[in-house]
Amino acid sequence: MADYVLVHGAMHGGWCWGPVRDLLTRHGHRVFTPSLTGQGERHRELTREVGVATHVDDLVDLIWYEDLGNVRLVLHSYAGILAGPVAERAAGRLAAVVLAGGFLVRPGECLLDVEPPEAARRYRELAAEHGEGWYLPADASYLTQWGVRDERLRAWAGPRLTDFPFRCQTDPVEFDPGPLAALHRVYVRHTGPPLPSLDASLAAARADGWEIRTIACGHDMMLEAPEGTARILESRTRT
Repeated sequence: MADYVLVHGAMHGGWCWGPVRDLLTRHGHRVFTPSLTGQGERHRELTREVGVATHVDDLVDLIWYEDLGNVRLVLHSYAGILAGPVAERAAGRLAAVVLAGGFLVRPGECLLDVEPPEAARRYRELAAEHGEGWYLPADASYLTQWGVRDERLRAWAGPRLTDFPFRCQTDPVEFDPGPLAALHRVYVRHTGPPLPSLDASLAAARADGWEIRTIACGHDMMLEAPEGTARILESRTRT
């Protein structure tokens, strides 16, 4: 049995991992689904100061205070950029890192550096015009961008999306790449539909020797295909 830390992406919270958490727990694993500062039920903690370093601290503190070891760290979407610094600071406690449709940065890059230029420009404009310059306003229309088609799922997830700190898109991510490179690394790409913004991250994962797995659903795989997502995560536990 394994310890899993399942981390949500932008505008989400630990709530989005509920179906996968329940499946993994039923199979005897210990599963943690933290909500990052300013997200999910912690949305009232959102301030101008929340950035990448805040969210790295969230995860490193969880791993330390719960005294976790042999951890399977699963990072969705935005949270993928936390892989390097968490692997460095939690050295010796991680067994594997899985990017579930995650963004992948190299030292010194920020999230917008690995987004297509037109997407980065749009996010900057949205934050400036509608987010007081420091947050990206939550909007259920993102579910269309993420390929969520089921109307019942859209109706449930849309109201739970929360404003996202813009610093998390612009803060450079600094880390020693060695600890991450030493771990078992898996990139889960989604194909139904794919998200073009992830093309650069997928290419970087391939170039860096990540194992590539595929799931036929949209970006919010943990909500759209919890069984398939859990199956992929468990298959890495058994190797």
